[in-house]
Amino acid sequence: MSNTSFRIFSDTGSLSKSNIYNGLSLKQTSVSLSFFGWLVEQRAMAGPELLLDSSIRMWVVLPIVFITFFVGIIRHYVTQLLHSDKKVDLEQVSDSQVLLRSRVLRENGKYIPRQSFAMRKHYFNDAETGFFKKVKRKVVPKNPMTDTSMLTDMMKGNLTNVLPMIVIGGWINWAFSGFVITKVPFPLTLRFKPMLQRGIDLLSLDASWVSSASWYFLNVFGLRSMYSLILGQDNAADQSRVMQDQMTGAAMAMPPDPNKAFKSEWEALEIVEHKWALENVEEELMSRDLNFGTLFTQDIKSTMF
Repeated sequence: MSNTSFRIFSDTGSLSKSNIYNGLSLKQTSVSLSFFGWLVEQRAMAGPELLLDSSIRMWVVLPIVFITFFVGIIRHYVTQLLHSDKKVDLEQVSDSQVLLRSRVLRENGKYIPRQSFAMRKHYFNDAETGFFKKVKRKVVPKNPMTDTSMLTDMMKGNLTNVLPMIVIGGWINWAFSGFVITKVPFPLTLRFKPMLQRGIDLLSLDASWVSSASWYFLNVFGLRSMYSLILGQDNAADQSRVMQDQMTGAAMAMPPDPNKAFKSEWEALEIVEHKWALENVEEELMSRDLNFGTLFTQDIKSTMF
């Protein structure tokens, strides 16, 4: 087969022979032709480019950004004012500290003598008097519908997160309805039209254009970096994180079962074998050639200056 090459002009959609595809296989050439043909078809379907008025930038785009940003700042401080300290369960704190001590013993037990390690392991894992075998916690699941503190926290969360989003989103949809304000710098398929062109039902409009209502939701989920830069990492202005917690049920999560945690920690500590890392450290230290001359000269220089 002779080397056949093509050059595709995207502005006219015509094909002409050239030397840019020399050496390509027939399969690669067909894939390239299909891709460029799709680009030509997309450009033909897009129609003429739209020119937006420069006043839209000053009176629609920037006001939506500023309103969304300052509403997030106000939400952060209102959430701090309405925040109430949760009651700390002494038994739960004690259990977490015991689990932490056992984990530290497993990881750093090699730095203590064998007898000290055995005493601590006996305290946790003894078959009769061990902490993990003797202690049994009674787990009482809380009913979120009868817990007043949980209901109050849910009400505060809806007041500071859901209500401002509904009010501001409705006002922006009413005040700036029907505006096409910006365009993403890459082509998109028609599946993105309901997400980026909320409030505008035009089949002939390219999917890359963004409406005012969709621009508001993009700012709600896109200003988290600005909030983290100004308010810190753990802030209440990041509405996307709060909505994600509500969707995954993190706000309604129940405390874990300590009995299962005790059992898993007992199994992990039971298989640990002690190997002292500081064994024969005195002999290794004495076998080295210690140079104390430089040490004393450095001390003299430090006292002089």
